[in-house]
Amino acid sequence: VQLQASGGGLVQAGGSLRLSCAASGRTLGLYAVGWFRQAPGKERTSVASISWSAKNPSYVDSVRGRFTISKDHAKDTVYLQMDNLKPDDTAVYYCAASVRSNSWRYWGQGTLVTVSS
Repeated sequence: VQLQASGGGLVQAGGSLRLSCAASGRTLGLYAVGWFRQAPGKERTSVASISWSAKNPSYVDSVRGRFTISKDHAKDTVYLQMDNLKPDDTAVYYCAASVRSNSWRYWGQGTLVTVSS
């Protein structure tokens, strides 16, 4: 499985971005896709996740109500719509896919999100 993340950029606080994670290869056995982020000097942390069947979206508390994760079945692509962005959201964002619960096997390259104040 290959994951291609895109959609990062520079945005002012309060703005929006939509990240995309396009999956290719043997995607039939995937369990879930998640978005993670790593801010400068900090560890990588989970942001949101969704099952491969597009059920059970979950969010970390700091983004709940501002970010929305979704999946386009036809395109095998998972999106992260990010609204009301804050400077604290500045990070490199990564998508990952699992074949069972909490076992992130496949990782995409990061996409940089920078939120200016």
